[in-house]
Amino acid sequence: MPIVFQKTKGLTDVPTHYCPGCTHGIIHRLVGEVLEELEVLDRTIGVAPVGCSVLAYKYFNCDMHEASHGRAPAVATGIKRVRPENIVFTYQGDGDLASIGTAEIVHAAHRSEGITTIFVNNAIYGMTGGQMAPTSLVGQRTTTSPYGRDPKLVGYPIRIAEMLATIPGASYVERVAVNSPANIRKAKQAIKRAFQTQIDGKGFAIVEVLSTCPTNWGIDPPKALDWLAENMIPYYPLGKFRDPQEEVE
Repeated sequence: MPIVFQKTKGLTDVPTHYCPGCTHGIIHRLVGEVLEELEVLDRTIGVAPVGCSVLAYKYFNCDMHEASHGRAPAVATGIKRVRPENIVFTYQGDGDLASIGTAEIVHAAHRSEGITTIFVNNAIYGMTGGQMAPTSLVGQRTTTSPYGRDPKLVGYPIRIAEMLATIPGASYVERVAVNSPANIRKAKQAIKRAFQTQIDGKGFAIVEVLSTCPTNWGIDPPKALDWLAENMIPYYPLGKFRDPQEEVE
């Protein structure tokens, strides 16, 4: 009987710790599939910081390095400069990258470091108790904004992709989502293009992935997918912001 589906070699057989309905698992699989298809799995080094993805070293079937909260781009920079022949990526959440790690990601982009960043945006602090994140939406209720985010007090949600797209060193910037089969396919294409940017030696690449957090959003998984589509995508529009290949063409 012919094999029509096979688990990617990019992931281990360790059961994940993610909550039911969390789409981190989908994103993990897309990254694993891309690394396998590009035939770079045996020379890839991933960097995982603090957050929901803190245990990513158990799941990706490649060398992994742990970083302090927000410092994954700095650690990845050091690894890539010492081992330029390796493919180096960071896997970061919004509480990590868009808050304590903002300086690291901005300056890595300005230097056009040859790394790839997978940025998971679920608009909340997932691991630490559902606090308001820099990406939490206006009016969104969290444990630290029980009446909803008030922009007069804490400002507006930060749009990381748009901000980094203004930096010349950010070669590839795209925002995708994993709330539907069609969007998942597009997300895989973007992740593949981001890693190809590194393989081609064209500098810094980042893919922002809109993801769900049913547990901290306080809704069930199916409704979380709808909430993402109805609330996150209008504020965080999907699309490509920078692509070195298109600029050449």
